[in-house]
Amino acid sequence: MATTTIDAAAPDALPKTISLRKRIRRLVMQLGPSRMAATILFLIVATLFARFSWDMPLVGDAERALYDARAMVMAPHVAQDQRIVMVTYDDETLFNTGIRSPLDRTYLANALANLDQMGPKAIGIDIVFDSPRPDDALLKAQLRAMKTPTWLAYAEQASNPNTIFYEQQKYLEAYLAEVTTARTKPTSVLFRTDSDGVMRNWPDRPKNLPPLMANALAPVDPAHANYQGNIRFLVPARVTKGAEEPVFSKIPIDTFAAPMDAETRAAFSEMIRGRYVLIGGNIIDNDQFNTPLSRFTDPITGQHETMIGLEVHAHMLAQQLDKDWPRPLPGPSLWALAVLVVLAGGLTSLIDLRARWVALAFLGQMAFFVAFPFWLQGHGVDTTTLPAFGWAMGWLLGYAAVGTAARTIGSRQRAFAQSALGKYLPADVAAQIMRDPDQLSLHGERRNIYCVFTDLEGFTKLSHAVTPETVARLLNEYLDRLSDVVLDHGGTIDKFVGDAIVAFWGAPISRPDDGPQAAKAAIAMHAVGEQFRKDLAGEDVPPIGMTRVGLHVGDAIVGNFGGEDRIQYTALGDSMNTASRLESANKSLKTRVLISSEAAAGAGRDDLVPMGRVTLRGRAQPVDVLTPRPDLSEEQRARIAALVEAHAAGNKKAYVTCATALAGEFGQDPAIMFLIERLNETQKGESYVLS
Repeated sequence: MATTTIDAAAPDALPKTISLRKRIRRLVMQLGPSRMAATILFLIVATLFARFSWDMPLVGDAERALYDARAMVMAPHVAQDQRIVMVTYDDETLFNTGIRSPLDRTYLANALANLDQMGPKAIGIDIVFDSPRPDDALLKAQLRAMKTPTWLAYAEQASNPNTIFYEQQKYLEAYLAEVTTARTKPTSVLFRTDSDGVMRNWPDRPKNLPPLMANALAPVDPAHANYQGNIRFLVPARVTKGAEEPVFSKIPIDTFAAPMDAETRAAFSEMIRGRYVLIGGNIIDNDQFNTPLSRFTDPITGQHETMIGLEVHAHMLAQQLDKDWPRPLPGPSLWALAVLVVLAGGLTSLIDLRARWVALAFLGQMAFFVAFPFWLQGHGVDTTTLPAFGWAMGWLLGYAAVGTAARTIGSRQRAFAQSALGKYLPADVAAQIMRDPDQLSLHGERRNIYCVFTDLEGFTKLSHAVTPETVARLLNEYLDRLSDVVLDHGGTIDKFVGDAIVAFWGAPISRPDDGPQAAKAAIAMHAVGEQFRKDLAGEDVPPIGMTRVGLHVGDAIVGNFGGEDRIQYTALGDSMNTASRLESANKSLKTRVLISSEAAAGAGRDDLVPMGRVTLRGRAQPVDVLTPRPDLSEEQRARIAALVEAHAAGNKKAYVTCATALAGEFGQDPAIMFLIERLNETQKGESYVLS
């Protein structure tokens, strides 16, 4: 089986010794205005990618992962911080008190009374008093009596809609109003995690909230009062071989809640005097946060260690005390770096060197994209928005843009193998191309195309059970039949992939009936596959399954791609991937042909039945899908459509009525029954996620 690939001579190929400057000059002169504009536009897109990849879907996840690696590898290794002590409620405390929530306030009152006499610099309490307890009076009295500057956690519903309710906020505000004095005041414990649930940066400071705990406990210079850069997480230095001392000491609150005589209090005072004391929970599955340090497996425990909120406050306080404020790269610097990496990629594509030297240049530049951000991270630069992955992708896009432009010039000078056109283009289209070759874009151009993917179920099993000669004969016969369907309906054969065929409509020449023809071809390909199954029944070969088909429409880059001596006319883009995913989804949805709603809109058919909204494997955006059911009456198709519409509208009563009736009527129809099952598992606006 041949793919859409053409061998072509290149009599005007550039000499091997031509200089890079001359290659650039010749490329600019021969591209022409339109192709030059397209190349420049692609380079602009590459530059934007290299500048803003941190904010792009999917790519942003890669950027965050790379940042976390930098933050972990370059984190300062420090001895235990003698300025900060954490006093924690832990699971043993809960067991001893017999109270889980709210936390035992008598314990806290007793601990505060003892701590207040030990001379701490300040106390921060990361516990929200949002519900009453019988022992509130004791704690309130102790809070009002504090001589040490004490800061109580405050949270509001507007900033924490999922963790605190209106009634809780009102109780908390009343509680704080009762205990606030010149020494006891509220402090914000607001945190902000990124979209992936990882805490990397200092939170914003809404003006209606009290000062952030770290800012409240220790003075902060005005220049950094609203700092929102990355949190500098610390890691413990190794004390002895295989042993580490934690960055911040943790002392159970039980130690201070018990009655103390003067001698005991004096002994513990050495641990507290002149230090910042942070009080909060250290409870399993409560107030735990992912940080850059917890994204990767701990080498000692083998676990992904989360960090309690109290410890995050401790890291922020230590960072503020150290006045360690990583500085962000200025916007102009990021723009300059983005332009440089794209230009580097473009120039590399024009280097006239042996493959191994080009490979070394590629590897060297990729190593720079990886190592340079680590170097910046280790030298006090905030790299939370540095597009390291975007640089690599921008380089690749620049390489592709200029390299494709250079190949375009070469391909225009080749003798196009017109005799091969009829093998993958309809006869009338091939005739037009032969009369006017300019209609066949020899460079990649964006086209709106209908894409079809097929797959023959069970062919792999058959290929293991018969001789290679039989496999070749059967496969050629099968693909020949499907190819005829594509060409008879005006489609272009993109490629054969094993027993699968990839085809599209809308390029190289688009026609008004591309949509209806593509839909007809998709249905006909399944029918031809069924006939092929029947024809094989008389042969001594294992049975095969049905031919599954997926159809989608969307933009793709269509044109000739390849090297100096070999090019392939193909389509690249998300629309092709979606069609492939639709074909695969047939197996899950128990259908034969799946058509996206976008393709169905241009198909001009009235026998399509909606099969709900699904999220295809590897895609974030859901897709509404339909399947052709000419075997059903118009009234039956209308009732199935009403079922899907009622679900989408959230009309539960209408949906239940439709589902009950259809379940009774189509109890033996696996596709319809699975549709009802999927809709039962999803709510209005949701999609069924295919694994």
